[in-house]
Amino acid sequence: YNLPERPFQLTPDPAFYFESVTHKKALSYLGYGLNQGEGFVVITGEVGAGKSTLVAHLKEKLADERMSVAEVVTSALDGEEMVQVAARSFGLDVEGRDKAGALAAIENHLHEQARDGKRSLLIVDESQNLSIGALEELRMLSNFQLGSHPLLQMLLLGQPEFKTLIAKSEELEQLRQRIIAAHHLEPMQIGEVEPYIRHRLDHVGWDGNPELDNALFERLHEASGGIPRKINQIMTRLFLLGAVEQQSVLEAGMLESVIEEMHGDDRDEVADEQLRPRPDQNLPAAHAVAEARLAAQASTMAEQPAFASEPVEAKLSETQLRAIEQAFTDRDKDTETLREEIAALVGLKAAMALREDESSQMREEIVKLRDELGKRDSGGDDKLEEITKRLDKLEARLDDQENSLRSVLEKLIEFFENNGQREAA
Repeated sequence: YNLPERPFQLTPDPAFYFESVTHKKALSYLGYGLNQGEGFVVITGEVGAGKSTLVAHLKEKLADERMSVAEVVTSALDGEEMVQVAARSFGLDVEGRDKAGALAAIENHLHEQARDGKRSLLIVDESQNLSIGALEELRMLSNFQLGSHPLLQMLLLGQPEFKTLIAKSEELEQLRQRIIAAHHLEPMQIGEVEPYIRHRLDHVGWDGNPELDNALFERLHEASGGIPRKINQIMTRLFLLGAVEQQSVLEAGMLESVIEEMHGDDRDEVADEQLRPRPDQNLPAAHAVAEARLAAQASTMAEQPAFASEPVEAKLSETQLRAIEQAFTDRDKDTETLREEIAALVGLKAAMALREDESSQMREEIVKLRDELGKRDSGGDDKLEEITKRLDKLEARLDDQENSLRSVLEKLIEFFENNGQREAA
């Protein structure tokens, strides 16, 4: 269609920012929050709702000479890692420093920015991945002040579960009290889909080719749920279909074909996912692979043509039957390995249960002995010395039991890791 750019790219680009009703509200909350100059501003929304594009648009509006902006896209970070990553996001070299050193570097940097007349903003994306400890470290960073003026403000972006976590976690009460503005990005309304699509097309110089059937937009909202990224995905596929078929008008029937094709892709992904072994399954990876291999071989054999010059029975006996037999042989080996692994796990489980019972009994006996030691007038020095010796022996045995339990756990972890199931470990 001779468009100079991709109108429906999935990568966030502030140049394509579209101010829907929910994005306009979010921008208002952001403006209010940033004017306060302190605390936390929280923006949540579904995957693809436009959080990153909104922030990119916001960053373009912030004057560099007045605001120092650092950005963190998180994975699962604990408290100390959060401090290190935050320091690096401000361009600070904290290699080899401990948490205290990294905090000192951040505080010094914030003071320098304030002396230069700049405010500092830390944007944390994918905040739902952060641990409670990491969120607490962010709260502690917000305590940095120069006199009575806060030195750091934070913008937290996250998926809907982050909104729930903040609202319900008792451990985040202090952070919750420092949130000065929050907004949840809702899906676009049905009447916004057409303006959104035309806005993106106009941005890349669309001249009306291809034409868009008016029947597209309502169905597109239904299929995408009003999520911008999903709309982009569907429209990209629709434009591709139109280009392949050299259509000058994108019609509702073509959209249905695209949606059906994408649903088929989703079903294939689900089927592939179901074939993958999971940590909570009893099947080890090798057993699942053998099952999948057998199914694939059977499918391949079924597709092979039967030639008139060679009977089907002969073809089966010479090639296909040999492959089937080999697959069953492989699966039998995998099954035997599975039995051995299950037996080993059962033995470890029984050993752990027995050791835990013994440890529990010893703890109870130690408590009783400590009570007796408290009653010094009940037995005299000899009695006291005897009780003390018994207590020392029991505590030593308890230490041995705990070390033994630790050893069993290490073996369990080693077992899972050696079998390629790190998530289960």
